[in-house]
Amino acid sequence: MKLVTPTHNPIVRRNFALFSGLVVLLAVLFCFDLLFGSVAIPWLDVLKSVFGKADNDVWNTIVRDFRLPKSITAVLAGAALSVSGLQMQTMFRNPLAGPYVLGISAGASLGVAILVLGMASLGVYNLSGLGTSFSLAGAAILGSMLVLLVVLAVSVRVKDIMTILILGMMFGSAASALVSVLQYFSNESMLKAFVIWTMGSLSSVAGMQLKVFAFIVVVGLALSFISMRLLNVLLLGDSYARGVGLNLTLTRTLIFTSTSLLAGGVTAFCGPIGFIGIAVPHIARMIFRTANHAVLIPGVLLLGSIMLLFADIVSQLPGLEVTLPINSISALLGIPIVIFVVIKNQRFSGI
Repeated sequence: MKLVTPTHNPIVRRNFALFSGLVVLLAVLFCFDLLFGSVAIPWLDVLKSVFGKADNDVWNTIVRDFRLPKSITAVLAGAALSVSGLQMQTMFRNPLAGPYVLGISAGASLGVAILVLGMASLGVYNLSGLGTSFSLAGAAILGSMLVLLVVLAVSVRVKDIMTILILGMMFGSAASALVSVLQYFSNESMLKAFVIWTMGSLSSVAGMQLKVFAFIVVVGLALSFISMRLLNVLLLGDSYARGVGLNLTLTRTLIFTSTSLLAGGVTAFCGPIGFIGIAVPHIARMIFRTANHAVLIPGVLLLGSIMLLFADIVSQLPGLEVTLPINSISALLGIPIVIFVVIKNQRFSGI
């Protein structure tokens, strides 16, 4: 009798080949992201600059202080948004749920609006003394954590997951309404600064900020890997989860905390970046043909990093001194996928 080992399993072999291909593609796009920019640098000198050994000091500075941190930020942000989006789609059993469905992005935007627009209303127009980058990130984190605490408090009392979804959207709408009020009373220059922040950027994270951002993302991803089995159980419904003894309140708290760290961290340091978290989980399901989160979470992690790296490459318009907002590129890439999912679901539901 011939024993069937995991290496002989066609599904395992297929997944191994897919993961290997994604890792190679991620490495290639990472190198291209380092290569492209407004300043043309030969690829060999880019490689030398990564290790600080290029003959041109200016090239060393461009690659090590600007391009390398931006590429690392794209990898971290893409992974964070896609994993948090997958968790929300599974939690709410809604294919159009995204990482910002709990109002995390709106809470972060409110925090930044209070800092930028609220300070302007008090007559403070120069935020350089506050340490602008860290001040914006701190305000965004505080805003997102405030919304998270409210959602967690509600989830303890409310058992219906769809009610939590609706309440989360209401909290986000309330935060957005407050932002609109602040925008109405702000001056032109500070309003422009806030609008630019909402367009998203990967280039403002470097040095200590990148270390803090990486720590937040790693903690959020660690929590998501811990919750893989819990997510698989939730796919079968809340009744089944209770039947097998799953503590739904503790599970929701773990997943909401992971999502808030991932989505809130990205919003805090990079601004709101849309559609990556909604689109990438669907791409992963189509590629891997499974609902097992032990496969999907690593898959969306790689695919999200790949998609945001590609968006960053496109946004730079290689050879030109123009950089498009990363939010615009991610929307152009993600919207067709979301439309496809909606049409596909309508077709299968008989509508």
